Amino acid sequence: MAMPGSPLSEDPIAAARRQWIAHGWESAAEGMAAVTSVMRAQQIMIARVEQVLRPYQLSFARYELLMLLLFSRGGALPMNKASSRLQVHPTSITNAVDRLQSAGLVFREPHPTDRRTTLIKITDPGRELAGRATEAMNREVFEQPGLPDERLQQLVQTLALLRRDAGDYRDGTGPGA
Repeated sequence: MAMPGSPLSEDPIAAARRQWIAHGWESAAEGMAAVTSVMRAQQIMIARVEQVLRPYQLSFARYELLMLLLFSRGGALPMNKASSRLQVHPTSITNAVDRLQSAGLVFREPHPTDRRTTLIKITDPGRELAGRATEAMNREVFEQPGLPDERLQQLVQTLALLRRDAGDYRDGTGPGA
């Protein structure tokens, strides 16, 4: 991976695409280039997000959970609902809650009407940290994602089609709907 400030002299994905074609895999070359490009773009974005969240001692997963709780009615959600909404395995939610709870940002409480359910509730320090982290994320990542607005809209719509076709959500509920 190239370090910031030291770009490669050639796009390695374009070079790999040419190699795919040269080896007789032309029918897969565009798909390989697309998948590899998305994977590399994800690495770039994750690095930016981690850099911004590091001073707040948050991973992106824990940041997403704080924001989900912040946006929920009453600042609380059942653990299984948080897992579903963030589209992660329940074990991942448990791990994130454990870390956030030990930092005093969330706490667990029994559901008032369902003894089998545990609620995750954001604390005041969790709300405050989520707000500060979001200001930084907006300023340093979300307001400057690296593409002009019209390209961003195209990218979001294209990725929404891919996600929908993979079963991520049903028609009428994705970006731009």
